[in-house]
Amino acid sequence: MTVLSGRDLPRDGEDLQGAALHGRLERTWGDAPGLWGWLTTTDHKRIGKRYIVTALVFLMLGGLLALAMRLQLARPESGLISPDRYNQLFTMHGTTMMFLFAVPVMEAMAIYLVPLMIGTRNISFPRLNAFSYYMYLAGGTLLWVAFVLNIGPDAGWFAYVPLSGPEFSPGKRTDIWAQMITFTEVAALAVAVELVATILKQRAPGMTLARMPLFVWGVLVTAFMVIFSMPSVALASGMLIADRLVGTQFYNQYEHGDPLLWQHLFWFFGHPEVYIIFVPGAGFVSQITETFCRRPVFAYPAMVLALVTIGLLAFGVWVHHMFATGLPRMGYSFYTAATMAVAIPSGIQIFCWIATIWDGRPRFQVPLLYVVAFIVTFVIGGLSGVMQASVPIDLQVHDTYFIVAHFHYVLIGGAVFPLLGAITYWFPKITGRMMGEGLGKTSFWMIFLGFQVAFFPMHLLGMWGMPRRVYTYPTGMGWDEMNMLATLGSFVVALAVLLFVVNAVHSLLRGAVAGPNPWDAPTLEWATPSPPPQYNFAHIPVVASRTPLWDNRHHLPVVTGLRVDDRELLLTTVMEARPDLREASPLPSIWPLWAAISTTCLFISSIFTPWAVLVGAFPVAAALTAWFWPKSPPSPEPVIE
Repeated sequence: MTVLSGRDLPRDGEDLQGAALHGRLERTWGDAPGLWGWLTTTDHKRIGKRYIVTALVFLMLGGLLALAMRLQLARPESGLISPDRYNQLFTMHGTTMMFLFAVPVMEAMAIYLVPLMIGTRNISFPRLNAFSYYMYLAGGTLLWVAFVLNIGPDAGWFAYVPLSGPEFSPGKRTDIWAQMITFTEVAALAVAVELVATILKQRAPGMTLARMPLFVWGVLVTAFMVIFSMPSVALASGMLIADRLVGTQFYNQYEHGDPLLWQHLFWFFGHPEVYIIFVPGAGFVSQITETFCRRPVFAYPAMVLALVTIGLLAFGVWVHHMFATGLPRMGYSFYTAATMAVAIPSGIQIFCWIATIWDGRPRFQVPLLYVVAFIVTFVIGGLSGVMQASVPIDLQVHDTYFIVAHFHYVLIGGAVFPLLGAITYWFPKITGRMMGEGLGKTSFWMIFLGFQVAFFPMHLLGMWGMPRRVYTYPTGMGWDEMNMLATLGSFVVALAVLLFVVNAVHSLLRGAVAGPNPWDAPTLEWATPSPPPQYNFAHIPVVASRTPLWDNRHHLPVVTGLRVDDRELLLTTVMEARPDLREASPLPSIWPLWAAISTTCLFISSIFTPWAVLVGAFPVAAALTAWFWPKSPPSPEPVIE
């Protein structure tokens, strides 16, 4: 294994270089043609794009539900939507946005980008990656088919017991919701494990932990948060299914259960989930700010420590969702302090981004405009969130539209704005085409201003006493004008998103051709062609700084010695990223799909009979056995430097 200067690209061990080398690598890392290749692929880029597109489809579906709710609430005493259907609408909207869009789309961006940003050829456990996508798709499809058939869940995206228990929610609506949770958590946990392994063991030589891009740091923190938080909601939903289907009494206080146990388990996941969504968004902001301000992000160590601190403190604030439940007053003090403390690392990040813009040479193109919108909107949402640390204030506004305004400012400002900026930023890398700047700025201003018009009035509605989760309200309460204004703003946002989609489709078909690095960005993903080949890098790059493409504009050092005819990955040490082992990456396989199909059949059948768990275990075991049955890859080999 050797490291050579990029001035003279080295010959491979078989005297291959240039087009011959690329052709051989394409054959080694490529997929089978046609539908079979589409179904069996283990390429992180193809699976990442599927995740992204599917999550964006769920975003649009959830947005349509939001428009329907705003139409219902635009006028008092409206009869446009029945109470039952409205309960399904707001349950489906929250569930879709939180479980089927927000977390999956952040993991999807990581699936696509992280291997490119750290200089490796594929993600760890690529077959598990394919399996996770099929499970995610199956869970989302189950939920939406149920909604179309008018058996969608109606107990809220939080499904509080006893409302969601067997005595108050007969039928299969809540069972479908709870089983959808199982699908999405299996998928999310699988992706989190893959990302942790990829980041810790597959970084390019020289990319120490102190040289990782801030987005990769954000993904690493997020993946650990997923691993530690999502088993909680999976356990909670499993216990709810057991209460409903086999007569256990986990949440029945008359049989020594406890309904508050649901809230503890759910919010132990639910509040870290807010930061699971925000932390990758902060990574987007860091990469965009760095590129468009022409300087590294200010105070890199402080930014990393802030990300890690947010990840830790996120697990100590869940009870502020439960201040109205009558918990011991001593406990309130701890969670009040923790809720206030989590604002400190977030504030550090805000100041570092502002300092980067101030000290740099900002180019206010569309991605950086979304960064500015993020800072403004997230600060407003963060300040209203810190207010909820005060128990008296929280008790007054907890069930009002003030909270609706707060969490939309945090989630849309902290996640969707950075995501739209990130899609615009990485669009040329993914597609090879540039997005239109003029239409991009038009849609940006519409979505930013429309969002403020839609959600800022909800602060006032909450202060004036309008409760949330109501399908209508009486006249004469003083809420009419603000509700109409919020509805108008929501339609402006919808039109802006439509313009964004039109811009993306037009750019995909007719946009200007992008080179490898159209933004002159500093990170490794821009060292590949646009779009990247299936093997990502012909030679694994070597990193000597946090901004390798700025420091080695024409002569990026590379590693040679990996086999051309095997799907071989270079593994490096965890801390210093020194070459450690060469290991084969699994070949494409149909068995992850079959494993997902058999698991889907088991999960859905278990909604109707517990015997499905026993019977369905056999095809799942058969699919997993076949998955791991093929010839074992060569044993990892030590690297000779």
